[in-house]
Amino acid sequence: MAISYLGLGSNTGEREENLCQALTLLCAKVNLEKVSSVYETEPVGYKEQPLFLNLVCRITTDLPPDELLYLAKGIEVRMGRVPSFPNAPRIIDIDVLLYDDRTMSTQDLTIPHPRLQDRAFVLIPLAEIAPDLVHPKLGKSIAQLARDVKGQKGLRKYKGGSDVSAICRRAF
Repeated sequence: MAISYLGLGSNTGEREENLCQALTLLCAKVNLEKVSSVYETEPVGYKEQPLFLNLVCRITTDLPPDELLYLAKGIEVRMGRVPSFPNAPRIIDIDVLLYDDRTMSTQDLTIPHPRLQDRAFVLIPLAEIAPDLVHPKLGKSIAQLARDVKGQKGLRKYKGGSDVSAICRRAF
């Protein structure tokens, strides 16, 4: 079984419910092991859109990386995501961040995620659940990368509605 980390984000519709639904759909095919807190974040790139809710989860899976990506993109489509412009608002986004200690690059998938080290909205929740994990290309721990990443000012633990990660953990 491989260990993988996925980043999930939503900024349209019922954001909390979108995250829980995506985690539930993932659990039909993978083992959900840990879920970070939920963070509310300012959009990156295209700024004229609602705030995002983001989390990171740790899974174990027998799926190879390309099939894991196929699963993630299938869930996005099933939940109603439609192709749009880069950094557009979206009901759900699921990114494969890391897959064991592998590095790979294909037309469809790069592992580790090519912008992982630049994204506070991914590194902070990832550091919460896997601080000692080492980035396979950079040789630095996730905690080190999280301390140094720019963009932390636009990131805060989500205090709205309910605790998505707690709800989702109870569901499994």
